[in-house]
Amino acid sequence: MFSTPRGTPGSGRRQVSRTGGRKSVGGAGLLFSPRRTPLSAGRGTPTRVQNYATVDSVHFDVQTFGSSLPVKVMEALTTAEADDQISVKVDESGWAWMVCGERLIIWKICQTPVAKLSVCKDLQLAPSEYTYSADLISISSSSPLESATVQSVYVLAVSPEGFARFWPSLAHEGTYTETHTDLGGHLCNYVTAVRGGSFIVSSFRGQLLRVSADGSGKLLQRALQQGQGMLSGIGRRVSSLFGIRGPPADTSVHSVLWVGGTGYLYTLSTCGLNKWEVTDNMEVQVLSWNACPSITDSIADAIWGSESNYAEMKEGVNVAYLDMQLSHAGLVVLAAAWHPADTPCLAYFCLVTLPDTAGPASDELSVEVTKYNPPFQSEDELHKTRLVLPRATSPAAYLYNEELVFACNTGTGRSGLPEEKLSFSSPGDRIRGGGVCANLPVFFSQNNGLVAVVARESASILPENMEESLCTSVAGPGPEVEIWDYSRTETQNLTDELFPAEGEAGAGELDAVVTQIDLDLVDDYPASDPRWAESVPDESAGFTLTSLILLHQLEDKMKAHHCFMDFLLQTGLLDRLSSVSVRSSPMATRLLLCEHAEKLTAAIVLKNHHSKQPELVNSAILTALKKSGTDVPASLTPADVFFREVSQISSIFECLLDEEEKCLKSNPVGSVKWAEVVLNVNIIIKDMLQAAAQYRETKASLYRAAENTAPEPEYIPWTASGGVGGVRTVIVRQHEVVLRLVYPHADSSLRSTLNEQLVALLDSLLGGYVAQLTSLRRPGQQERYNALEMEYTQRRSELLTPLRELKYTLANAKANFGLYQTVVCVFTVLKQAMCDEPLANITLPYLNTQEPCLNKCSWIFIVLSIYSWSASDSTDDPLEAAKESIFVKILQKLIQEGVPLQSYLPDVKDLLQVEELDSLKSRPFFEFLLRANYEHYLQSQI
Repeated sequence: MFSTPRGTPGSGRRQVSRTGGRKSVGGAGLLFSPRRTPLSAGRGTPTRVQNYATVDSVHFDVQTFGSSLPVKVMEALTTAEADDQISVKVDESGWAWMVCGERLIIWKICQTPVAKLSVCKDLQLAPSEYTYSADLISISSSSPLESATVQSVYVLAVSPEGFARFWPSLAHEGTYTETHTDLGGHLCNYVTAVRGGSFIVSSFRGQLLRVSADGSGKLLQRALQQGQGMLSGIGRRVSSLFGIRGPPADTSVHSVLWVGGTGYLYTLSTCGLNKWEVTDNMEVQVLSWNACPSITDSIADAIWGSESNYAEMKEGVNVAYLDMQLSHAGLVVLAAAWHPADTPCLAYFCLVTLPDTAGPASDELSVEVTKYNPPFQSEDELHKTRLVLPRATSPAAYLYNEELVFACNTGTGRSGLPEEKLSFSSPGDRIRGGGVCANLPVFFSQNNGLVAVVARESASILPENMEESLCTSVAGPGPEVEIWDYSRTETQNLTDELFPAEGEAGAGELDAVVTQIDLDLVDDYPASDPRWAESVPDESAGFTLTSLILLHQLEDKMKAHHCFMDFLLQTGLLDRLSSVSVRSSPMATRLLLCEHAEKLTAAIVLKNHHSKQPELVNSAILTALKKSGTDVPASLTPADVFFREVSQISSIFECLLDEEEKCLKSNPVGSVKWAEVVLNVNIIIKDMLQAAAQYRETKASLYRAAENTAPEPEYIPWTASGGVGGVRTVIVRQHEVVLRLVYPHADSSLRSTLNEQLVALLDSLLGGYVAQLTSLRRPGQQERYNALEMEYTQRRSELLTPLRELKYTLANAKANFGLYQTVVCVFTVLKQAMCDEPLANITLPYLNTQEPCLNKCSWIFIVLSIYSWSASDSTDDPLEAAKESIFVKILQKLIQEGVPLQSYLPDVKDLLQVEELDSLKSRPFFEFLLRANYEHYLQSQI
């Protein structure tokens, strides 16, 4: 929408300087961190609640975790030389291990202040010329590790050269077996315990071995074969449909992740994301997706997309992949991006969420650019930063390296922790590793042992700059400031006092206060943004930081809005809301709150288009500010001022059309710029409206009406507003501009694109009518419902008649199926959303009912012809190529209604024989695309 390699911290990427020292392991490798487990649920879990006083923090406490470290661990730390590489791993099962030279110490983290039985074992690793790291060791047990006895725990350690040493019982430190793993001569970077008492051993170059011990303790090994699923051996294009491809020979592995709860193993490498289903005795590769190019492009667009020479700069963007963990929203990849030409050159740390689905798509990526952007030193330094996700259901995330912990969020949740850097900078201190234990992010400090980072109970979950601004500009000096301190127990009492359920509060007072607070949130001044007090360079010179700051401000406002919604829900105020007056008409207050969030979503989309089309959007912004009489201070850009007042974001639509008409008049008819401005304006309006509608649909439960609520007023969304500058007015005006000024002079290719865009805009217009009509489906509103439905029918006719008069026919449709029939077909499907009649029961009026097979083919080739397949040849993925087509949307609708496609659809062979599809069949990609989508959606019902 708008919108690489390493070892553990301290694992010794640089060579040890002392004589006789070991070699550092170069290349790529990532720490296998535990799965995300609850963070807030674990507050108070550490029994030794001693604050780590040398770490200054506003929102967090750093507390000693568990009982004192075992004597052997403390001895190893005390006797270690200054240049010894120490590496620690904390497992969610409650075990931890430390590597110091060739010494491996494994202990059970005690959750009581005084341990009655301390489990700590000191093992000797195999000799190696390279430095060991904690990533090269893993433990397992036939019983759950949380409750396993020391006798039942077994250990596998593999040297960087691939020499494996296996202890069948941790109780017997001197009893082990050895073997050499066949990693093709490449260095080992990860050892991961999986099911069946076995381990996965990986190399930097992508070799994956499954290692296990037989009854005698002898180690057995076999390679994981890639592409061994049921679809193995199929062609390149078809295999891409199901996400299975073999990796190239020069693969480098960045991360290995095992999720025991689901039995899936993930690897992130230069060839992308791979996924295996692992059982006790076998493993099947279920996904191979070349995600790295999409991740790199998404990160580059998020950070540098606003540069005027972005297309040129994009080639110089570097991205290093650092770590990977699993969240509720998908796989979260920690990456760092930098551009050598930047002055200063900063490293932007990003969290990219990938969908964990069978057929992921690049447009489903979510990029969160954190506020941790230190000066770039070297790629090796970047690889010292790791990721911890302590809770699968929370967006909270923690980045850490030897010197600091940075608290942030994945960007996929409704709320999260404030971003803050916690420095471990006392003399001699270093963070040697980390993980998750007892639902908390736990780190190993060389000076203080195991410490947990715990969010303070009194910490507001609003971003710091937003909280400060709100407390000064919204709440004021009165008792209302307490509302923003979400964690305080007296909040409920205070709200009950301010807004009693009965009697004292005047009618509508609560609605007025709630809507004003939320409006102040979305229109809040960014008080802590220094650019509101200091001058910034002109936008024409490029404004990377400006663009990034604006996006962060919009995202922070969305987080604050969701925090406010959580507050209303938890205090019971949401169910007590009634209605307010909006655009001279009553509207349910809950829907106005949703409207604010929809406008924030649309503003984020516009900001991303601002980065891609700065000249067009800047001109429209200047026009909007001029119309509203808003001054732009010398220290700010017009974009700063415009994007601050999110509630007025829809004013950009009319201004875009004004700029479009100026451009059409000033450029020769048929020129590139003449056509581009129309296409770009259509895309911006379409994307903003679709994003708002998608938010309204996907977040409907957040703004749900209370049970047994009184009837609400007719709902007129802002995307369906009329009058001067209203969205309906804008769409009708754009419809006229396209047909009157552009369409007669356009070639067939441009006409086809314009047709798609007009259909999308008309879809948004009709969607507004759907929302209105839906809100009127209640007793006593039938007369208004009938009048509005008549208005809808009349408006549709007004918009379609000019198309028919122009005698526009689609290039791929048969001549006797003119535009009117085609568009009626499309809007018959769209209008179905307004009634309860299943899609499969809709009869198209102009089809021959005596030939049912022909009927099926006819509607299919009509909707196939409506969509332009010109962009499909640029991708190998047929699902990606067709996902926006009306054909696919109808298939999805039929599946949703439970219609069996096997009996409803004609055979694909019969369909390809239809004469009307001859022009489409001439394209080599079309038949493959049609067959692949047929197969995919038919199989989805099996």
